[in-house]
Amino acid sequence: MELHIDPTGTIRCIYTEAIALAEMGALQIRRASHVDADHEGRWWANMAPVTGGRLGPFGCRSDALRAEADWLRRHWHVVVTRT
Repeated sequence: MELHIDPTGTIRCIYTEAIALAEMGALQIRRASHVDADHEGRWWANMAPVTGGRLGPFGCRSDALRAEADWLRRHWHVVVTRT
């Protein structure tokens, strides 16, 4: 699990249950994308919540989730946090 800590102490990460994040303080969890199947059963990762495009199609959900995480790791510096 990668933790990105900015100068104000704000931590951003791709959420997993690898560590107990609540022990670090108050959490504010937001979706970075939406992974959904289309009417043909193909999977897509919609990165619009972080100003990205649509990734896919993928034959299985796990491939779409992997592409989502890879995209976030590559574009972390341009991800816009919206409140």
